[in-house]
Amino acid sequence: MPPRTVTSRAAAIAAVVALGTTLLAASPQSGAAAADPVPVADYCQGQCDDILPPGENGNATLVEILGNQAFGTHPAHSDDQLDRYNGLVAGHTGLTDQKLTDFFNDASFGVPKDRVESVISPRADVTITRDKASGVPHVKGTTRYGTEFGAGFAAGQDRLWLMDLFRHIGRGELTSFAGGALANQGLEQQFWPQAPYTESDLEAQVDHIRTHEGAEGEQAMADAQAYVDGINAYREKSKKGRYFPGEYVLTGKIDAITNLGEIQPFKLTDLISIASVVGGQFGGGGGGEVQAALSLLSAQQKYGVAEGTEVWESFRQRNDPEAVLTIHDGTSFPYAGRPAEARGTALPDPGSVTAEPLVHDRTGSAGTNAKAPVRAPAALKQAQGIYDDGVIPEGSLPGSGSGAQRRGMSNALLVSGKHTASGNPIAVFGPQTGYFAPQLMMLQELQGPGISARGVSFAGVGMYVQMGRGQDYAWSATSAGQDITDTYAVELCEPDGSTPAKDSTHYLHHGTCTAMETLERTNSWTPTVADSTAKGSYRMQVRRTAYGIVTHRATVGGKPVAYTSLRTTYRHEADSIIGFQLLNDPAYVTDAASFQQAVSNIDYAFNWFYADSRTAAYYNSGMNPVRAAGVDPALPVKAEKAYEWQGYDPVANSADYTPFAAHPHSSGQDYYVSWNNKQAEGYASAGFGLSAVHRADLLDERVAKLVEQGGVTRASLTRAMADAALTDLRGEQLLPELLKVLRSQPVTDPELNAAIQKLESWRASGSQRKETSPGSHTYTDADAVRIMDAWWPKLVQAEFGPGLGADLYGALTAALATDESPAASHGPSGAHSGSAFQYGWWGFVDKDLRQVLGQPVKGPLARTYCGNGDLSSCRATLLASLKQAAAEPATEVYPGDDSCKAGEQWCTDSIVHRALGGISQKAIHWQNRPTYQQVVEFPAHR
Repeated sequence: MPPRTVTSRAAAIAAVVALGTTLLAASPQSGAAAADPVPVADYCQGQCDDILPPGENGNATLVEILGNQAFGTHPAHSDDQLDRYNGLVAGHTGLTDQKLTDFFNDASFGVPKDRVESVISPRADVTITRDKASGVPHVKGTTRYGTEFGAGFAAGQDRLWLMDLFRHIGRGELTSFAGGALANQGLEQQFWPQAPYTESDLEAQVDHIRTHEGAEGEQAMADAQAYVDGINAYREKSKKGRYFPGEYVLTGKIDAITNLGEIQPFKLTDLISIASVVGGQFGGGGGGEVQAALSLLSAQQKYGVAEGTEVWESFRQRNDPEAVLTIHDGTSFPYAGRPAEARGTALPDPGSVTAEPLVHDRTGSAGTNAKAPVRAPAALKQAQGIYDDGVIPEGSLPGSGSGAQRRGMSNALLVSGKHTASGNPIAVFGPQTGYFAPQLMMLQELQGPGISARGVSFAGVGMYVQMGRGQDYAWSATSAGQDITDTYAVELCEPDGSTPAKDSTHYLHHGTCTAMETLERTNSWTPTVADSTAKGSYRMQVRRTAYGIVTHRATVGGKPVAYTSLRTTYRHEADSIIGFQLLNDPAYVTDAASFQQAVSNIDYAFNWFYADSRTAAYYNSGMNPVRAAGVDPALPVKAEKAYEWQGYDPVANSADYTPFAAHPHSSGQDYYVSWNNKQAEGYASAGFGLSAVHRADLLDERVAKLVEQGGVTRASLTRAMADAALTDLRGEQLLPELLKVLRSQPVTDPELNAAIQKLESWRASGSQRKETSPGSHTYTDADAVRIMDAWWPKLVQAEFGPGLGADLYGALTAALATDESPAASHGPSGAHSGSAFQYGWWGFVDKDLRQVLGQPVKGPLARTYCGNGDLSSCRATLLASLKQAAAEPATEVYPGDDSCKAGEQWCTDSIVHRALGGISQKAIHWQNRPTYQQVVEFPAHR
């Protein structure tokens, strides 16, 4: 596309003026600046900081969108946290406690009088004060209803369009709402089948909370209704005032001239649909048993049943003794392990597995990328086609995109007061939720009867702060991913007693031939200014059984079956609201023990961390089902009474769950780290990858060293996090073993020796992916990084491919991707997403090379693969792959994309805030770091 000229920009703005002075003048009514209401008790005393780039303001009027498209201008507070977040890359090495607010917000309660930007009262019983520095809403109510109404009103101010997007994603209606772009089709096709509901299903979940959770449940639903009322109040006000998000015009919902059209009212069931997207992607765990079964079968076909099973188990690594742990004091929490003798396992017959069809009755552009641009008014030309690639680019959200797998994210570093300079615990923690403009979360402070907190909430479910700080404590979470999802093989039948086929729509439930329930969603779209996708439609269909949603068909022992996915949190998408309610209640959370009780009410799989002035603590939440004795949770199981979850009720999707004490938990350990790693001994991993090398090692080694030295400060713990955030896991953890093999004999090839020397120099300098200086956009060890990026996929294939064979290697790489470097746009995280080095064959390579070198290995691979275990042959294999990698030019290693030209290494790594609306942001330096992050140290307690 040619660059826009000054003339075209001027024409665009002139055309906007032609829309009328009413549209241009319309802006949110901020109210006059006034003193913030009297602040509540704050025991952090200026030692709580946070950051959430790019900025708090996530709404933009049509004029602001056109200005951004034409001139790159940004609405106030839409990008004012971006440079501070990015600045930590260069600034962390000289960081002191006094300099923290150069890179973070002051997260104190309230707003000092001289820092107030605006104060409004959408109702007489609530004020929303915004600060000059970041525009964060500080909501203070004199009544509970008013407080929650204010939270909803502020959410409307900051995330109205985003909330609308996500309620439609959750309902499987994205294309009908925002356009038929191929990415939109793919997104709803991946999210809706995970949580397909009818409207009555959603209403039943609201009623369940209200009627089954006691007084807390009634209060939660009252709070949620007040929150929805606040959203709708802003929705109506902004529509009448013509300062609603401009995306509603660009997608054809409202006419820019006449103001005709409507923003559909929000309702309580919308919150359930949004919760299903958020919780399912960040708080899910388990599943994937069909793919696991296929890789097991492949191993058994190659090696025979007995040896093949052991080979597979050595890659599956359910309880790797070398895995980094969050609870490292030796305490064991057995859960979901491999049974001594498995019962009820239902492996498919080889070659019989087929995926359940989802999409039917395609018309027009469905399944294609066909475009039919509309004739846009001159004023809107600058924004034409902004959603042609989808409102959320493919692969940007966790669990979306081709080859996607659910990715847990976020990290936490906590140090006990015994090892800090002050004697108080210190925490640096936050969720890693990808990078979007605006972010999926929003910052807020809520103060009212029974509520006192500041932090973030996912937009649309922000009745309470979900991660943040209270009066004298702070908390955060990382995705845990333990196994709360199982796969059942339901035997198919026909009601007339005839022989069933694989596509039969009836199944045996406790001996009765039962009809599957059919759930459907029909979507259609026409082109708009924002999305030029040609007219089209299709129907999505899933089958629901008493054992969950049908995902695959197969035969087991020659009999046709349907494989179903059963998640404990299905039909309970918003039950976790009780836990968040308690976290925000200063009367409930008074210490580490009450914090642990609060988060035990959260049903999704998360690792929760806590710090006050006395204690650092941890608890793993989740609805962990009590499985029948002998059931192997890693593989499909027969859908029979004997193998069901204990106490299972299919109508309510409820069961018996493991008790509080069985969940990994701890208080007062010397330090805690978490980066979606293994929680504790005995707590089996729900998938591949929790092995001898994990990205949490980057944190564990740094924090352990700080603790050993003593005198830890907020700045030193932040430096440890920031240093790990710039480090290539392969360079730090795996390059030493690789170099030992390569240097086991003299390297006589000059070109290979030069490449190895570059890798050695990079390793010696810290294995970082960091600019030579701020803004240079050139890495200090650029060629070594290029060599590693080119070498790693070749290395893994050369090391394991010949020994495993094509079929088994393919099955195992389908279960666990080999690479997730920042430049690996093919990996589970997609390109420009920040989060890196979670999924990969790091542990497999590490164990295999140590086995070749004759070093001790706990939990070894069942076979040695590199050079078939011979050091000389392994060395030759590695050298050959390295020679290929060293010769690969940067233009091939970094092929370029919509954001970068081919060969641009820094750009390929860079973080791009994916635009979810009409405002785009500049790329920033890669960091493997939480999106929202807190740095806290409480010096006092109530």
